[in-house]
Amino acid sequence: MSNNCMQSILTAALTLLVMTACSVENPADRISADSASRQQTNGRVERDTAGIELHEESLRTGPAIMPGAADEAAPAKARLDYLAVLPAAALQDIRPQSEPLNRENYAHFNDNPLQRVAEAPFSTFSIDVDTAAYSNLRRMLNAGTRPARDAVRTEELINYFSYDYPRPQGRAKPFSITTEVGPTPWNAATRLLQIGIQGYEVPAANLPAANLVFLIDVSGSMQAANKLELLKSSLKMLLRRLDTDDRISIVVYAGASGVVLEPTPGDQSAKIIAALDALTAGGSTNGGAGIRLAYTLAQQAYIDGGINRVLLATDGDFNVGTVDFEMLKQLVAERRSSGIALSTLGFGSGNYNDHLMEQLAAAGNGNYAYIDTLSEARKALVDSVSSTLMTIAQDVKIQVEFNPATVAEYRLIGYENRALEREDFANEKVDAGEVGAGHSVTAIYEIALQGSAGIRLDDSRYQPAAKLATVAVDELALVRVRYKEPGGERSALLEQPVLQSAMYTGLQQTPERYRFAAAVAAFGQLLRGGRYTGDYDYADVLALARDARGTDPFGYRSEFLQLAGLASSL
Repeated sequence: MSNNCMQSILTAALTLLVMTACSVENPADRISADSASRQQTNGRVERDTAGIELHEESLRTGPAIMPGAADEAAPAKARLDYLAVLPAAALQDIRPQSEPLNRENYAHFNDNPLQRVAEAPFSTFSIDVDTAAYSNLRRMLNAGTRPARDAVRTEELINYFSYDYPRPQGRAKPFSITTEVGPTPWNAATRLLQIGIQGYEVPAANLPAANLVFLIDVSGSMQAANKLELLKSSLKMLLRRLDTDDRISIVVYAGASGVVLEPTPGDQSAKIIAALDALTAGGSTNGGAGIRLAYTLAQQAYIDGGINRVLLATDGDFNVGTVDFEMLKQLVAERRSSGIALSTLGFGSGNYNDHLMEQLAAAGNGNYAYIDTLSEARKALVDSVSSTLMTIAQDVKIQVEFNPATVAEYRLIGYENRALEREDFANEKVDAGEVGAGHSVTAIYEIALQGSAGIRLDDSRYQPAAKLATVAVDELALVRVRYKEPGGERSALLEQPVLQSAMYTGLQQTPERYRFAAAVAAFGQLLRGGRYTGDYDYADVLALARDARGTDPFGYRSEFLQLAGLASSL
């Protein structure tokens, strides 16, 4: 074939790719913006198709066949415009080797807006006990990078820390509800309502037998030291908590999936560790096939009355097989009725798919943690093993009804991707979050009291003024919690009023847990742009958190101070 013929073929293929790429908006925008183009290709980079192969070859041969390159008079801007519409896969090949393309994927969401109580007195959302967003942004800040806005889920930052809420006495009432109201650190005219839900605790020694399937990604994208090697070390830490009644299986997936370890008693640690140590990374990522095989193996080793769970450990970069985002969620959601939960453990950077990891855990009635260090692995898999593995309540929902006689406005800080409709609260068919043994959940509202200077929304011309309540005039709100026992079909209801008479008038009068949680809430809002925080800054966060650090046996709160300091300098 002549050189002219070959160049014509390459030019035609390149033109087709550029036309396709033009339909993708801002492919080189901030980290989370790349998620749009990745979702359009089902979360993969089509590097093995003939078109991309030709396109990449054209890039390696130089700019001679770029549009306008044959015309030496073509302006330089035209060539820059051409580069601006190249797909991410192409950009990766023309960037310097020292400047890797970041393809991390985060779901976009907007902050919860202000709500008028007279128009929307009910706030309903699903429980969320995930903490991955905190350790993930810690990884970014320690690397000298400010986190992408969509990587910051403020409720996960708040819930990374424990707040020493009163613990329930037993399983008859699995939750205690604690409410505290006091000044808002960033707005003197408003108040914060902090709600703490504490589950009953089960000591690790009293956990039922566990049937755990490690579903491990061994694709080429897992080669980095902070991925597969850290993953192996993390899972070895969990093995120390298992005994002869427990069962461990290992399933791996890359271009194909397979069983590396059949169900093995947990006390056979040498055999299990040998299977982990033998794992190496290479190939593409067929995550869907691995998930199916892991559930099959978990079903074979199912323990009645025990813990049955798949632990998916990956960077989430699924690129062959079942890669459609919604199909993967549906696959996991269909299997949760079998009594087998799926939790996700995220690793790595650069191509990390946070969006997929979070949603798969939610669909699988599991939890989601991001492991950036061995210390985080110990926190998630050793220190918190009971809450990570044993579910004490499922489909847990919170609904807060605000009293229009006392509260004019409110906004929920975080939980944007857990919002539910009012009618979903009592609907037994609506899936919600799960709570593990000893888990606590914290939710924070910023509220404006009636007649205060904190009211920011204008009155409605046609909305009648809220009728003042003739009873319970001391109540600010009523907190309701619905939950099901594991495997149950009917939910139980807990209720607790929030009294205005119990409100703290000064910030220093509030408990340490209130002030520290408020500092973390401010930190998350600042990372997301600080729409509602006014002139409050990272120095104020540091001062508040330092004063409220309190007892810190594991050093988590001290580490938070360091991260706030890093964020202020970036």
